[in-house]
Amino acid sequence: MKANTFNRHIRESFKSIGRNGWMTFASVSAVTVTLLLVGVFMLIMMNLSKVANDLENDVEIKVLVDLQADGKAEATLQQQIKDLPGVESLKYSSKEQELNGLIKDFGEDLSLFKQSNPLRNVLYVKADNPQQTAKVAKQIDALDNTYQVLYGKGKIEKLFNFLNICRNVGIVLIIALLLTAMFLISNTIKITITARGKEIEIMKLVGATNWFVRIPFLLEGMWLGLLGSIIPITIVTILYTQIYNAVAPKLQGEIFQLLDVTPFIFEVDLLILLMGVIIGIWGSFMSVRKFLKI
Repeated sequence: MKANTFNRHIRESFKSIGRNGWMTFASVSAVTVTLLLVGVFMLIMMNLSKVANDLENDVEIKVLVDLQADGKAEATLQQQIKDLPGVESLKYSSKEQELNGLIKDFGEDLSLFKQSNPLRNVLYVKADNPQQTAKVAKQIDALDNTYQVLYGKGKIEKLFNFLNICRNVGIVLIIALLLTAMFLISNTIKITITARGKEIEIMKLVGATNWFVRIPFLLEGMWLGLLGSIIPITIVTILYTQIYNAVAPKLQGEIFQLLDVTPFIFEVDLLILLMGVIIGIWGSFMSVRKFLKI
């Protein structure tokens, strides 16, 4: 396609938007409202997914070492655990460190136990896949010189099942919302183009090719999607920044955190922009198609 022809198509698409003011307003409004809902829902679901990941990553296996195990036996046990498939990390904590931790958490009264420490040396193990924690714990429990292996048996499985259900529900809702957005936006654009069906038919009758007719409408759909994404991007960016600044300081030191504003908000903004543009083009393409069959 020649540059002059393409420039003409761009000019025609802008003129068409101006000539059909009310229909343009209706299309942009539909895109704006729909993309705003999609954007807000994406903020919520992606942060819930982050919370789920944080909860999973906080799960660890606590291995109490047998009192009869000497230094060499403990070193062998540590190496055996590191060599197990699915183990991501291992941290050693002596019984003195364990007691100091209890004193810090529950008060100086426990310092009396320093004279005769009843605790055991502990190994804290994390699985590279939190969902495999129970399997790794079972393998560790079968090794020599382990007194007890703790990982929240029964509770941790329920947690993982709940998180998996939340993720699956979130995915289904996002897909449903995106399909709804495509339907609403494309149908609004379709109404705009249908109202100009005679214009398309006349262009075809005087010899215009399909693509010569189609490109201005595709560009118009792209501009409508672009215009409709500006307000949702602005609202979503300001809204999430304000929420993050208000909530993030209160979550300092907690297990889970909100996703950082950058680059997360820019990724969401880009997705909103792409959805608006792609759905606008797609809606125009599908709407114009039926008028080209002459």
